Amino acid sequence: MTVNRAGGLAVTLCRDFGEFGALAGEWDALHRRCATATPFQSHAWLHSWWLSYGQEGRLRVLLVRRAGRLIGAAPLMLVHRPMPLLVPMGGAISDFFDILLDEEEAGYAVGALQRGLERAARHTVVDLREVRPDASAQLLFGRWPGARSRLTDSTCMELPAQPLGDLVEGLTGSRGQRLRAKLRRVEALGVEAHRVPQAGVPAAIGTLLRLHELQWRDRGVNPEHLRARFSDHLVRSVGRMVADGTAAVTEFRLNGAVVAANLSLQSGHLAGGYMYGADPGLRERKVDVSTMLLREVAQQASDTGRQVLSLLRGAEQYKNHWQPVTVVNQRLLLARPGLEPLLRLRESQVAVRERAVETVKAKFPAARDWHGRLTTLSVIGR
Repeated sequence: MTVNRAGGLAVTLCRDFGEFGALAGEWDALHRRCATATPFQSHAWLHSWWLSYGQEGRLRVLLVRRAGRLIGAAPLMLVHRPMPLLVPMGGAISDFFDILLDEEEAGYAVGALQRGLERAARHTVVDLREVRPDASAQLLFGRWPGARSRLTDSTCMELPAQPLGDLVEGLTGSRGQRLRAKLRRVEALGVEAHRVPQAGVPAAIGTLLRLHELQWRDRGVNPEHLRARFSDHLVRSVGRMVADGTAAVTEFRLNGAVVAANLSLQSGHLAGGYMYGADPGLRERKVDVSTMLLREVAQQASDTGRQVLSLLRGAEQYKNHWQPVTVVNQRLLLARPGLEPLLRLRESQVAVRERAVETVKAKFPAARDWHGRLTTLSVIGR
């Protein structure tokens, strides 16, 4: 599909996975030129995700080129249940969705993507989940000429990207005293943090997942984290991302033994921890594992000049210790004017599901953390 070649603009729809794979170089370049891009829109993440989770014939990636240069992209796919929808690539294991826009040509790119998406969604509703309030996809929503709806999605917590010691210094009273005591306890124990090089990523991911399973034993681990397809995805994607500086795997060693491992992701102005595993013995030593991990991720974010340290999805109580800012992701529904009844049907489906989730949480309080880990995969709770 080619929508428009006026002014050197060309909009195409990529449906072939081999073609998508060949885009790596120019996709990565566009990803770096898009300030709102998150790690979950990197080519390494999406390409690997499709190998583990994609289905043949479902790929729908819109590409905008100006004079042959890639200036816009929307990584989508087609699903048929509960109704025909265009949804983000990346699925439930990705915390954020966005389109990619070249900052210098964002106006051209978003207009072309809007026209291309109208064509691609002739018979479907577009359902964009986990869109940050400052995402480039908000520009697309603002220009959409047909039916549209904005719903709330997951709650996220954010801190300024600065060393954790500096952040704690700004906290007064008993809260600040407790957190400073936790940092001193981590330092006194002598745990050493070691960044894993690219060659060591496969073994380190195996260690992380083993420790992750151990820490959640008897507490309801997310079954997806135990599956080979998830492990394969992390090994493939993180290996590439460590090489280009958009991911870091850190092992925490005590007396030479790995007692915890953490995976952090970063791009644009944002950084955050994604998943960790820790030996339960650390808690027996009175070590606050989340503090230990957050200290390392915060330092990485500060060292790389990021602005936002995201605790990613989930509003777990322990995150409030650091007095973070709450940011609510959004769910953007789009449809051509003639398909507004379908969009309203999708709205009602979402509302019914959300009510069912809230009912389960109210009746079974212990299921709250489980639901959060299963559907939002929040950072320290993984």
